[in-house]
Amino acid sequence: MNDSLRSRKIYKTTVAGSVINIALVVFKFVAGILGGSAAMVADAVHSLSDLLTDAVVLLFVRLSSRPQDSDHAYGHGKYETMATTLIGVALLMVGLMICYDGLKTVWLVWSGDSLSQPGWIALVAALLSVLLKEWAYQFTASMARKIDSPALLANAWHHRSDALSSIGATVGIGGAILLGNSWVILDPLAAVVVGVMVVRTALELIGQSASELLEKSLPESTEKEITDLVLQEPLVSCVHHLRTRRIGNRIAIEMHVRMPGEICLTEAHAHASSIERRLRQRYGEATHIGIHVEPLKDKQQPSES
Repeated sequence: MNDSLRSRKIYKTTVAGSVINIALVVFKFVAGILGGSAAMVADAVHSLSDLLTDAVVLLFVRLSSRPQDSDHAYGHGKYETMATTLIGVALLMVGLMICYDGLKTVWLVWSGDSLSQPGWIALVAALLSVLLKEWAYQFTASMARKIDSPALLANAWHHRSDALSSIGATVGIGGAILLGNSWVILDPLAAVVVGVMVVRTALELIGQSASELLEKSLPESTEKEITDLVLQEPLVSCVHHLRTRRIGNRIAIEMHVRMPGEICLTEAHAHASSIERRLRQRYGEATHIGIHVEPLKDKQQPSES
């Protein structure tokens, strides 16, 4: 899939999620205020952060799809990683704020303050949010995996975290309404549960993007698969000095391979080109591949430097 088509798919999916977010932000704030529900207001703030991260994805994916240039020989894929980081940081801030507000309200109630019972409109908003945000997660995650977009997958998990927070809000609001005034504290407690789930998701996203920015190698299973693919090439007897990393939605592979020393340069080049084609068929045409060809070692040959 070329970068232009990939970007269009990301845009279309993200905009679809944005439409859902806009509708939910408005309805949740209205329902939270009219229904007197702290959990629903917290959930509305979470949906607002979803809307903001949609904008981040749209901006950074456009930047990451730019072709290689003289200043970026490896392309602009790290912009997509930066988008994932920003989404994670935004989620973390939202989650901590929700936890703080919820805990403060719980403390005030335990100190003697009273809370009003939330209204039914808040419960309706929570149930609607669960359904719509889980739907948004499903179609966004499906597209993210199809086109291998870390930023889009991060945004999908933002949708899922909003759905989970709405489940927490549903339990808290529903309990506060159905169980009577003695259980009104369930509403701010639900807000705290929402915040904890958001923080957990944020830390996972930040850890994922940090690993990529710090040039973490691909999983051992992937490196083994790469080695096995290379060893399928005739005359290649050894693969060593394998180095791998991610560049946004692409990967970079660099390695040394050994072939018989008596073959000519033209034949060695043909084998190296064949290896490149095999790896790009498996990992995508945009895969960066660097192959250093060495002759087989024997007792008369000098040691490798």
